[in-house]
Amino acid sequence: MKIAYLVNHYPAISHSFIRREILALERLGHEILRISVRGWADAQCGAEDQLEQARTRYVLRGGAVPLLFSFLRILAINPAGLFRAIVLTLKVGLRAERPLPVHLIYLFEACQVALWLRSEKAQHLHVHFGTNSAEVAMLVRELGGPPWSFTAHGPEEFDKPKFISLPEKIRRARFVVAVSSFGRSQLLRNVPHSYWPKIKVVHCGLEPAFYQTDATTAAGGERRLVCVGRLCEQKGQLLLIEAARLLAERGTKFELVLAGDGEMRGEIESLVAKHKLTDIVRITGWISSEGVRSEILAARALVLPSFAEGLPVVIMEAMALRRPVITTFVAGIPELIRHGEHGWLVPAGDLESLAVAMEQCLGTAPEAITQMGESARQRVLQRHDVDKEAAKLAELIEA
Repeated sequence: MKIAYLVNHYPAISHSFIRREILALERLGHEILRISVRGWADAQCGAEDQLEQARTRYVLRGGAVPLLFSFLRILAINPAGLFRAIVLTLKVGLRAERPLPVHLIYLFEACQVALWLRSEKAQHLHVHFGTNSAEVAMLVRELGGPPWSFTAHGPEEFDKPKFISLPEKIRRARFVVAVSSFGRSQLLRNVPHSYWPKIKVVHCGLEPAFYQTDATTAAGGERRLVCVGRLCEQKGQLLLIEAARLLAERGTKFELVLAGDGEMRGEIESLVAKHKLTDIVRITGWISSEGVRSEILAARALVLPSFAEGLPVVIMEAMALRRPVITTFVAGIPELIRHGEHGWLVPAGDLESLAVAMEQCLGTAPEAITQMGESARQRVLQRHDVDKEAAKLAELIEA
């Protein structure tokens, strides 16, 4: 079956789960057409993402002229569909957080995508994230494109459902995927009960190549914690720096690595300097998937003090690499992690609880950390095998 994937920005360091899903579907015998709105000029850190970039078609790569020609061609071959798409664009755009001209650009993008799918004879279009890419897919369907579906990750979709027309997208999609039961519950809130059966749970998955390591990689005596993720308000890194300050004041010896980059890097670096933690805290900037793996393996545990989430893939990666996790009772996280068995769960935003959990982790005997890591690995491999989860998605698409 020929399946098209539409993503706003692909490949991306934070979207490794999309690449894994695509490759798993290809292993199942499906042909995948990769389409992204942007990302063609990004410098890719890893060989896998370099290859994916070369395989991907980019909607905005040619600028405005190809989009205009696509619009005119759709006008010539399917004027009724274009009229329906314009009406839908106005319906969505007039009550959205972004101005109407932005939604008209989405319409032009949809014309380009619709022609590509028509040329390639794609049978289904799947989208990751329920934001602008899902709107483009919804318009593609009005223009005569194939049935479509989308995976909602959160928290963005859950924070502003009406402003991104999430209920409209759920109603019009053939089916909708959530990555956790919590995520499904948030989607259920936005549509009448009659639409609930079309909302399914398919977990993000891990492939064996990521987590197959030697027995010597078990966690032990390291006094290093690693936080992996975009440096942004929802990940809680500012609170993490405050917790590191408390530990330093109490005389606890440790290292803290922030693996990632983002819009709050400057503010985080200023706080690190203010608290005189430059000898303790290191920020890596963007690194490849292999770099993330190396940083996790060099640490005793992952710490992710998120304020809002879906179900972070990096938690799955750390668990698969036999590392316990310190994180928060947020969204789908408690569905995967059991407190005291796979790590520590703390209330989001609670500075003292976070500091205590970090201190307990650093003070736990290496043998106990190793046992927690092994338990975490078994837990995540049971629930997040990419081939099993991709098979669930393929079954939904084929149906």
